[in-house]
Amino acid sequence: MDVPVTEEQIRTLAFYLWEKDGSPAGRSEEYWDRARRQLEGENDSPAASEGDVAM
Repeated sequence: MDVPVTEEQIRTLAFYLWEKDGSPAGRSEEYWDRARRQLEGENDSPAASEGDVAM
């Protein structure tokens, strides 16, 4: 059964990834997209799969 990904899950993972990369300014959309793809299982790029986080 597929459970929908929530905005809170995306926000939490995006923040984690952003902090892990040194908190770069002006890249919020990039981190949001990376987190959404990772949580939805769309790991089509190596960057999306770095730093997998168990939620």
